[in-house]
Amino acid sequence: MQKDLVTATIRGVMPTANGCALFIGNEQKTFVIYVDAFVGNAIQMTLNGIKKDRPLTHDLIGHILLGLGARLDHVIVNDSRESTFYARIILRMENEIGKKIVEIDARPSDSIVLALQHKRPIYVARAVFDAADDMTEILERVLKQQAEEGEEPGSGEEPDDPLGPLSP
Repeated sequence: MQKDLVTATIRGVMPTANGCALFIGNEQKTFVIYVDAFVGNAIQMTLNGIKKDRPLTHDLIGHILLGLGARLDHVIVNDSRESTFYARIILRMENEIGKKIVEIDARPSDSIVLALQHKRPIYVARAVFDAADDMTEILERVLKQQAEEGEEPGSGEEPDDPLGPLSP
């Protein structure tokens, strides 16, 4: 992988007053992207392997890609401006005419759901990763608090103000 990209995983999804805090990073650093409750729930369901009775929006997108013969290659959280993150979905298409790579602008939250559903890599641009505030300590504190309370991480119950003033 290119030097200007960092491999990342979802390290936690925590409810907030206005949606969910999505903790993303690696063993070096974890940062937060705030997402709406619907997408936060879709990410948590995907992480937990919960099957849905009917396709949700992200499932539909995956079915459309499959129908068009496109494969999600990877996603990149490629920019951050004024506390807003941006992402790109990279698709590969191959048929009898040839090969094509398509890059689509998308919200990081939607990109991440698709990457998780298709078991594809999530990358963060090095500049974005380096500029983001490290929230590893906060994530560890929340996970410890949940373990002490006997709560499963991401169970949908809102912990006692785990992010404090960090909630948007």
